[in-house]
Amino acid sequence: MSDPESSSSMLRRSTRLVAAAITQTVSHSPTPPSAPLRRVRTVSKSTAVAEDRRVDGVPRRAAKRAKVEVAEAEEGVNGVTAKETGSSLRKRKSEKKTLPQEDEDTDIQETKRKRKGKKKKAEPEPEPSLSDFAPRPVSDWKLGAHVSAAGGVENTLVNAARIRANSFALFLKSQRKWTGPALTEESIAKFKLRLGSLGYSPQDILPHGSYLINLGNPDEGKRVKAYECFLEELQRCEELGLLLYNFHPGSTVGAVPMDTSLGYIAECLNRAHKETKSVVTVIENMAGAGNVIGSAFSDLGGIIKQVKDKSRVGVCLDTCHMFAAGYDIRTKDGWRAMMDEFDAEVGMQFLRGMHLNDSKCDLGSMKDRHENIGLGFLGLRTFHHILTDPRTRGLPLVMETPQYDDVAVWQKELEVLNRLSTLPHPDEEVLAGWTEEIRAVVKEASVAMERKKEATKVKMAARKRKAQDDVEVKEAELSELSDLTDEDEAELETQNTAA
Repeated sequence: MSDPESSSSMLRRSTRLVAAAITQTVSHSPTPPSAPLRRVRTVSKSTAVAEDRRVDGVPRRAAKRAKVEVAEAEEGVNGVTAKETGSSLRKRKSEKKTLPQEDEDTDIQETKRKRKGKKKKAEPEPEPSLSDFAPRPVSDWKLGAHVSAAGGVENTLVNAARIRANSFALFLKSQRKWTGPALTEESIAKFKLRLGSLGYSPQDILPHGSYLINLGNPDEGKRVKAYECFLEELQRCEELGLLLYNFHPGSTVGAVPMDTSLGYIAECLNRAHKETKSVVTVIENMAGAGNVIGSAFSDLGGIIKQVKDKSRVGVCLDTCHMFAAGYDIRTKDGWRAMMDEFDAEVGMQFLRGMHLNDSKCDLGSMKDRHENIGLGFLGLRTFHHILTDPRTRGLPLVMETPQYDDVAVWQKELEVLNRLSTLPHPDEEVLAGWTEEIRAVVKEASVAMERKKEATKVKMAARKRKAQDDVEVKEAELSELSDLTDEDEAELETQNTAA
């Protein structure tokens, strides 16, 4: 600790030094003491205020420096070393004042970066339950539709419940691609959870295979590719706990006899049954255009006879397809005759599901053109035959009719079909009234869809015009730049540098 007397003498000595410094600064100043120095500071656009830079005849800067030197001398008395100069002391003081602020600014910036980089997680939506939807009809006939799997296969159960369906179909991946992203663990878990919470059973669900699959193709390379797609979809069924898988048998592509292609299909089924555990492969009857396999029940029977594990194979009957192939099921007798032929050629025990579709084309057209229930050549009476036949009870009966992006269409069709299943002998007037109900809903949905299409066209046209305008502007700018002289370019460069 320093002696008080020596500290006092140090203070007096520092004061004398400061006074001498002030005198020296004033004597060397180029401006006479009588000539005041002023600095103009702008206060507004039209006002300037003069600020005197002298304090008692001494330049303000020199006076300020003297004040600092005195303060340094005082700090020296309080423990500042003599070697520490005024400038270093000021620097040390400045650091003491600025460092906390710099640290604070750094912390704020770091926090902002963290907040910016850390996205807020969306709140998970609550799981749907039966109470979220209108009650479904209680019926022995499991009526439903082919619903969308957009956003994940787990959403099919929600979409089915929304239309009050008691069964449904879905695509396990894109129906027009050979492969697709694997099912995520989350999707699988949610699908199984909703299966129970929304009151569905695996027997009520009839997944549909990819349209690309042709197990009857005589080209071995293409058949192998089709089989790999087929097997992948069967494995997806097993991951989801589903029991059925519906697929189109394919085509001979006009290269081999029908029996040869039937053998190829059976061979693929036998192999797939060995490579999977329990899924039933359900063959669909077809409309019969070109070299398509399966328009005749004898084709389906020919495949099944060659399948070794008969418990792993079945048939799905499509009403539009059989009508297009020449089976007239519009009358009760016609329906019975068709079912008798199916039983003889295939076996009623192999019927595992149906696709309920009206037809836009007449009997025997061999054209696969689906129409809304009651609005095509089949009419509501045909579906009454189906829904009063005990052999269709408990099977997934799935519509593949036009939806028009509106659940109201399927809701109305299912409502009418469920009514049909409860009436033993509906008269023509009742059927005509119900047909008009469906027609009205379809018309409204069709108009809404057309408006949506027009709005989309207008929006796309506006985007196209804007893109064209942008291109024209850029082309004009490029044209102007190409006309610039060397002097113009030099001037632009100068302006850019100044800016």
